[in-house]
Amino acid sequence: MSTQDTSGAARVGAAAPDFSRVDHAGREVRLSGLRGRPVVVFFYPKDHTPVCTAQACAFRDAFADLSAAGAVVIGVSSDSDESHRGFAAKRALPYHLVSDADGSLAKLWGVERGLLGLAPGRATYVLDQGGVVREVFRSWWRAGAHAARALEVVRGMGTAAEVTSKPAVNDWRSNGKRST
Repeated sequence: MSTQDTSGAARVGAAAPDFSRVDHAGREVRLSGLRGRPVVVFFYPKDHTPVCTAQACAFRDAFADLSAAGAVVIGVSSDSDESHRGFAAKRALPYHLVSDADGSLAKLWGVERGLLGLAPGRATYVLDQGGVVREVFRSWWRAGAHAARALEVVRGMGTAAEVTSKPAVNDWRSNGKRST
């Protein structure tokens, strides 16, 4: 059970918590500045580790399709910008990587810690064009499934006007069951 305070957490059907960070390439990424486009924010524990690399590469492989659907992709971990630069270069990652060295962004978004609370969490949030969370996907070991689920949700969104009239999508746990 998590003892983390998630009172401001990103929840399905609610506006995502805003943030502004500089990415690995020195570009400012301000979530509120991305309104009008779907946004995929995925949290992962650590650059250059096997499961995290699989997750990052799955988003790389889905990037053209996500971009074609209008989505912006942002990866977040506690690694430094320097580590992110090396990770992005080595794996040809075309999307934003932002550092959350102090864990404040993960806490703000309510990302649950993994491995009995010993490791940073792994979660993917899909936001609609208005910045509302439409999907939360959590799976520690099925890292590649994060990108596939994000793409499925983004493709199903439609236009901004259509999205605002749709009900919230889902919050899926790694066991494939919906949580509330």
